[in-house]
Amino acid sequence: MARSSKAAFRNAASGPRASTGDGAEDAAIDPAIAGEAAPLKLEKFLPYQLNVVASLVSLALSRVYARRYGIGVPEWRVLVTLGQYGVMTGKAIGAHTHMHKTKVSRAVALMEQRKLLVRRANRADMRESFLSLTAAGRTMYEEVAPHALDFAGRLTEILTPGDREAFNRALQQLTERSAQLVAESVNETDALDREDLDHDE
Repeated sequence: MARSSKAAFRNAASGPRASTGDGAEDAAIDPAIAGEAAPLKLEKFLPYQLNVVASLVSLALSRVYARRYGIGVPEWRVLVTLGQYGVMTGKAIGAHTHMHKTKVSRAVALMEQRKLLVRRANRADMRESFLSLTAAGRTMYEEVAPHALDFAGRLTEILTPGDREAFNRALQQLTERSAQLVAESVNETDALDREDLDHDE
């Protein structure tokens, strides 16, 4: 093959490919087109949007208490819950804060080590203890409360009173609906487990 023919062959092989008519392959050439054609867009997916807002708010709020007191999110939730209710069990704290029992246990252990809370045996059930803040823990709660409320105010000051009321209603409805969906999911899983047991027998 002549040198000029070889060069022409190389240029043809390395040049842009013609469209094959395959939508997926053509879309890969232009990500913007592929994104608009996608049936599910992450940034417009409500569960993802809620998660992003929750993550950003939690990160911003953590600056309020992490820098001042050196506690993390789990300890913050335990602190505020006990500051609000006075005495609770670890199980009750987990239910109120929607935290896994392992996270609650670790947070309680850390706060007990820092003398922010104390345990008192539950004579009716020795497997669990009643938890309450110490004087130091109560002081921390009372000091951080105004800062947290100020943060919440600054977060929502962009909303009109009407928007705030509508948002609160929507948030309550979404929370209740989410709890219903969790319960439905658990029931469906239990039903499938029972079916598997029936088949095994």
